[in-house]
Amino acid sequence: MNKLSKKDQTKKHEFKLSTSQKLLMFLAIILLSFWSLQIVIILLIGLLPSITVMLTDSKNTHKLIIVGFFNLAGTFICVANIYNQFITNHAINIMDNVFNIIIMLGSAALGMILYFELPNVFVMISRSSASRRLRNIDSKLEKISAEWGSEVYDHSSKKL
Repeated sequence: MNKLSKKDQTKKHEFKLSTSQKLLMFLAIILLSFWSLQIVIILLIGLLPSITVMLTDSKNTHKLIIVGFFNLAGTFICVANIYNQFITNHAINIMDNVFNIIIMLGSAALGMILYFELPNVFVMISRSSASRRLRNIDSKLEKISAEWGSEVYDHSSKKL
């Protein structure tokens, strides 16, 4: 009985697009490409890391969210540049500049680094906090043993 309820719970959390939603999204991309092909070119090339994460690791939504938002932030700089200076060849000029590509792809790399290293930072912080609490408790126990006598707290029984 519990196994069925767990399967039902996982089905609730899965997010899948229906065929009509996929068709609507495809039509929106086609209309957007007619409206502004330059922005679509920048978005397709700039969001390649996010698309790659979506295709290769579609079950890991946390990774997709972190990498996607960092990647979108880096790509938004170039999209805003196109939006401010709407020239016909401006997308090609932006993609010719290596620093723009480094900004777009480097921001996704920063998101990936944060995804992998942020849990380690939290573990390190929690370990240091726990060791500080242990030292504080030990000092309080030593003060109590000095005040009440050594039979209350035996130093040899403490294990770390």
